[in-house]
Amino acid sequence: MHPYLRRRQSKEAVTYPSAGIEEILGKTLGIPLFQEQVMELVIHAGYTPEQADHLRRSMAAWRQGGDLEPHRQRIRSLMEVKGYSSEFIEQIFEQIKGFGSYGFPQSHAASFAKLVYISCWLKRHEPAAFACALLNSQPMGFYSPSQIVQDARRGKAGRVGLEMRVIDVTCSDWDNTLEGGAPRSGVDDGGQAAIRLGLRQVSGLPQAQAQAIVAARARRAFTDVEDLCQRAELGEKARQALAEAGALQALAGHRHAARWAVAGIERQRPLLLESPEELAIVLPAPTMGEDVKSDYRAVGLSLQAHPLALLRRALQQLRVLDSRQLRELPHGRGTHAAGIVTQRQRPSTASGTTFVTLEDEHGMINVVVWPDIALRRRKVLINARLLAVRGRWEHVDGVQHLIAQDLHDLSHLLGDLHLASRDFR
Repeated sequence: MHPYLRRRQSKEAVTYPSAGIEEILGKTLGIPLFQEQVMELVIHAGYTPEQADHLRRSMAAWRQGGDLEPHRQRIRSLMEVKGYSSEFIEQIFEQIKGFGSYGFPQSHAASFAKLVYISCWLKRHEPAAFACALLNSQPMGFYSPSQIVQDARRGKAGRVGLEMRVIDVTCSDWDNTLEGGAPRSGVDDGGQAAIRLGLRQVSGLPQAQAQAIVAARARRAFTDVEDLCQRAELGEKARQALAEAGALQALAGHRHAARWAVAGIERQRPLLLESPEELAIVLPAPTMGEDVKSDYRAVGLSLQAHPLALLRRALQQLRVLDSRQLRELPHGRGTHAAGIVTQRQRPSTASGTTFVTLEDEHGMINVVVWPDIALRRRKVLINARLLAVRGRWEHVDGVQHLIAQDLHDLSHLLGDLHLASRDFR
């Protein structure tokens, strides 16, 4: 019998058939997971169906001031008469309180499970369509566009990553779209289509201006930046946003040339119709680091290089391992790792423990920060964009995480690179 099903055994106690409780909780291994189970438990204890429904409403409202204490006393008195121990009664009631955070009706839980199953099937068999749909559904959920793109590019289950294509005014729509679908030569990607990033990814570009670009392009192809701006009637902010995002590469070349081109667009005719044309200006191409910074500033992600790939030599000098090296370590090994902070979570049910997700060029690192470390390194934990962690690597039953023993802020290595984490409580 599961520990939660143990009852006090004594000659004086009035026994209650264990089969009744096992029938209610057996399918969930003795732990009440569904609202119906909690209602059945208290009905077994002596509640009427109406009283059980009142308890259900109180469970949902106790964090907002709902009063469960009368139910505690009534449930205790009824279950003690049935012969249950005080310890078991207290465990059951604490779980009832927890339903204020996570409890669902069984039908609700089944609906969520179906969505999870469908999502997992799509991610496994149609990863391009799945990732593209997630990008088009932003803002939403737990993961940022950058994380979705990085995960798709890394690939899973023996397949190489998906091909991602840059934002391009000559072929991008407002939404992210799928292109191709034929197998790439010498690449086992399952014949997945490439994902063309859409104009919706450009920070500061209104949808109406993006749709004007698509409509003008449908009439005929753009010849240069000036043709684009005039026929789509782009305002100054839209022109600058496109140049900053690298979306004008097909028409102007690199970002520096695109910025120069949009800066020279005249919205009115020149005063002197016979004035000579300006000599073409040849500007140097931006460095990889400059391009990556512009990508994150204008799009929130980069297809060129991961920021930590550019910093890897400096991190190696600090004896920082990457996520690929971490995964090769044995359980219990002390180590030093670092990554861009993508998520911080501090659930109310975790007793002050903070869970941090770090990202580098090879994948994710899950970090567990116990309350004492979080308090001692609070400023670093809250503010760091690039976080270094000294700790113990744990690898048990396929679950890998780093138990933090100390935290350090390496954000200065990123300079003015714009990065934002998603923080949850």
